[in-house]
Amino acid sequence: MSENVIEIKNIIRDFKLGQEVVHVLKGIDLEIKKGDYIAFMGPSGSGKSTLMNLLGCLDTPTAGSYKLNGTDVSMLTDDQLADIRNTEIGFVFQTFNLLPRTTALDNVALPMIYAGKSKKDRVARATEVLTSVGLEDRMDHQPNQLSGGQRQRVAVGRALVNNPSIILADEPTGNLDSKTGVEIMALFDKIHADGNTVILVTHEEDIAEHAHRVIRLRDGVIESDTRNRPWKS
Repeated sequence: MSENVIEIKNIIRDFKLGQEVVHVLKGIDLEIKKGDYIAFMGPSGSGKSTLMNLLGCLDTPTAGSYKLNGTDVSMLTDDQLADIRNTEIGFVFQTFNLLPRTTALDNVALPMIYAGKSKKDRVARATEVLTSVGLEDRMDHQPNQLSGGQRQRVAVGRALVNNPSIILADEPTGNLDSKTGVEIMALFDKIHADGNTVILVTHEEDIAEHAHRVIRLRDGVIESDTRNRPWKS
C-alpha cells in the first residue's frame, strides 16, 4: 500500500474560451504523503486554484491521472466523484459557504446527512467537532450571530466532520483580520498535528510558513517544491 494519499501524473487542464483553448495546467506531476502539510502559492493565473479544484474532485482533468488513496478518480462518474468529495475531502473556503439560517451545529452536521448517518450520530459528532474547534458555546448560533473567525471555525468543523483523507483550504484567512487569521492558522496547525493531511492555497507568505512544504506554481507548471521542515512520517 502506497503511503501517498495523492498521486497525480501529467495532469493537463485546458479550458475553451470561444475559439481559443487556454492551457491552464501543463503536465503536473505531484505526490503527497498522508499527513503532509502543503501550501500552494503562485501569482494570479498560475493554475493553483485549478489544481486545487482538481484535487478536490470539483473538476476533472483534460488529460493525465489522479489517484486518491489508490483510486484513479479521473475515471469516476459524477455521482462517484460526489461520494469522494463528501467522504474523503474536507473543504474550507475563503467565504465560509455556510447556510445562513442554519445553526452552527446543523451546518457542521450537513455532510453527515449526505453520508447517510443517523440524527443521533450527526448531533454527537458535530458536537464533538465544534468543541474541538472551540465553539462549544456557539452551537445554536446562526452565522449572522458569529464573528468572521467563528464562522471560519464552523467551516473548519464541517470540513472535519466525516474524518476526510485531506483538508483543502482555499485562502482560509482571506476574509479575516490578521489577529483572527493567526488564530485560524493555529487551528490548522492543530488539525495537522492530529494526523490530518492539510493543503492550503494562499498568496500570503506568512500563511505559507505554517506549511511544511511549499509548492509554487507559475504559468501552469510547478516552479519549485521545497520543504520548510524535514518530513516526519
